[in-house]
Amino acid sequence: MKARLGDVVIADAADEDLVRIEGNWYFPPASVVDGALTESPTPYTCAWKGDAQYFNVVAEGRENADLAWSYPHPYPAALERVGTDFSGYVAFAPSVEVSP
Repeated sequence: MKARLGDVVIADAADEDLVRIEGNWYFPPASVVDGALTESPTPYTCAWKGDAQYFNVVAEGRENADLAWSYPHPYPAALERVGTDFSGYVAFAPSVEVSP
């Protein structure tokens, strides 16, 4: 699967390496293209997953605010609920196309 903003590939991973949570595909950190994300100061805490880290997506010379997020240290109960360790995996907002 690939995550793209316009024609720019942000992440690329084999389907079996992704984790699906609440309708979102989470990409392993190593699958994200170097320089494609910059940390955002936007705070968010999910009641069952924990504190999120938001990212801006850099594409075609523009920094697009808060189009990606991850859970660097999800709650232990979240790991149990999902059934795998998704720490640091990155998901994308709907404006980022995720497809084969």
